[in-house]
Amino acid sequence: MTDHNNPTSPKQRNPWAWIPTLYFAEGIPYVVVMTVSVIMFKKLGISNADIALYTGWLYLPWVIKPLWSPIVDLLKTKRWWIVIMQLIIGAALGGIALAIPLPGFFKITLIFMWLLAFSSATHDIAADGFYMLGLNEHQQAYFVGIRSTFYRIAMITGQGFLIIIAGFLETSTGLPPIEINAVANPAFSKEIRLPEVLPNAESTSGESYFVVFPQKAELSTQNISTSQLDSIRKVVSTHNIENGFVLNQADLENKASWWSKQVSIPLKEFLKKHFGAKNPVIDGKALTGNVSIVAIKLSSKPEKNEELVMNFDFKKGDKSIRLLEGDRLMFNASNYDQPAYLLFQADPKLTRSSEAMFKGISGNIHLAWSITFVILVVMFIFFSAYHRFILPHPASDKQLDEHQNLFREFFQTFGSFFRRKDIGLILSFLLLYRLGESQIVKMASPFMLDPRQLGGLGLTTGDVGLLYGTFGILALTAGGILGGIAAAKKGLKYWLWLMALAINIPHLAYVYMSYFQPESQLIIGLCVVIEQFSYGFGFTAFMLYMIYVSEGEHKTAHFAISTGFMALGMMIPGMFSGWLQEIIGYQHFFVWVMLCMIPGLIPVFFVKIKPEFGIKKKEE
Repeated sequence: MTDHNNPTSPKQRNPWAWIPTLYFAEGIPYVVVMTVSVIMFKKLGISNADIALYTGWLYLPWVIKPLWSPIVDLLKTKRWWIVIMQLIIGAALGGIALAIPLPGFFKITLIFMWLLAFSSATHDIAADGFYMLGLNEHQQAYFVGIRSTFYRIAMITGQGFLIIIAGFLETSTGLPPIEINAVANPAFSKEIRLPEVLPNAESTSGESYFVVFPQKAELSTQNISTSQLDSIRKVVSTHNIENGFVLNQADLENKASWWSKQVSIPLKEFLKKHFGAKNPVIDGKALTGNVSIVAIKLSSKPEKNEELVMNFDFKKGDKSIRLLEGDRLMFNASNYDQPAYLLFQADPKLTRSSEAMFKGISGNIHLAWSITFVILVVMFIFFSAYHRFILPHPASDKQLDEHQNLFREFFQTFGSFFRRKDIGLILSFLLLYRLGESQIVKMASPFMLDPRQLGGLGLTTGDVGLLYGTFGILALTAGGILGGIAAAKKGLKYWLWLMALAINIPHLAYVYMSYFQPESQLIIGLCVVIEQFSYGFGFTAFMLYMIYVSEGEHKTAHFAISTGFMALGMMIPGMFSGWLQEIIGYQHFFVWVMLCMIPGLIPVFFVKIKPEFGIKKKEE
């Protein structure tokens, strides 16, 4: 007979050998589905509305996982489920890696994302159950902080390290970067012409590169009429769309579903009319800043399925010169022999000589993200093999025989949760407490990645990985630790209101960034750290409240149900956040997030919590 409490027993391993890796493996697929997918789809050219809607649906497995948790108890052992789910997670990640380079990658990757989400949710059930079976009561209490720490490390790895790798691969897999100097001068001709593009010259080295015509964009400070600007801009945008350098949004809207045509599009027009950014009506004869057109072209034909994406950003100089068209251009085998156009404009108030530099970085974005997911595949093959060997074999981890009784008990347990007299208040708290955060978490990364002319911050993928995915997660973890220490000293009731305000008011940092668009990464990083630290502190109250309402005979099952509603409260608002942001813009969107604080705070007025709950009891 195996001694369950003896670490030297043949079937009992030292918990340090498997708890860190188990909870690291639990966190990685979750952060891939919730955060990494958002950044990846953004870099692959998917709209904010589609990103938020379709990745929002991926929350569903965590919402409904209490419904199939009895299956994990009925069939096989928790240990078996952990090993198998890690293999399936690896297979799903491999499917994503293979699908990313394909023409219809968005739909295919979403299918594998669904498999990844369901496998990850099932792995959570098995891992949390195994934690209670594989450790005695003293060990469970001791390692609860360890498991949380390694889950947070997984978050840092996913949102930080993986994003930084993808960003590095995006730049290193491309062609040499190009720099374009845009120079404004009163002496330059007011006349605007399409650049003369020379035929491709044979590359002596056989390597491809981008060619710029002309090498310098010359802008006159003599203003032109707005009608002339509109005509030139239409020529540039039509040319880029017809040659496949830019996606045609009009064609995408024409393929809209019944729901879009009958519900979302009419609602979109209503919101645009009443809450969208008000553009002033401009007479076609009014004057605006002059423009200059620059063409870029590939020197040679790329591989059949290869796509090179050129992203242009302001590098240095006078911000009175901006890029109107061509910030993101896609080159492939079908359009390489045509030039793509960039349109630069000078500020209409600019009368002196000035210049600015814009840098274009190309990369095989699809290949970069495929390699990133291949790294994850290797990681989960290792996890599955390692845990098959290292996980203990607790005697209580066995397949149950009384299937019928278990199912009956499960439904009775499920029903007892909803028969509580304060169930309405409980559900309101679970669904509304994070109403603002559920929307900001979907749009934070796109906001940082979007170019400044679209209202974003214009950061690179690596910048977002470092600021939001690394420093942000560290701040989130620190806030959570502080929240736990505070609750242990004074109790949940004492801190509830302060934590509820802490999770909402710091969203003002995004309101500030959307209106002032700071360039300093120090300021942006400080805003992110403040918001994430406060969120970590405020989220402590949410977790403790779920524990509080789950106390009783069926504590484990009721906590699982609570986590399902927690996920639902994140899923539904998050699904529509991108659609709303595209309609009203980043500035109004973050103001809307602040207004969502009001319904989030209403349940806090009415919840009743024992004053002593959460306070660490003194050992006698």
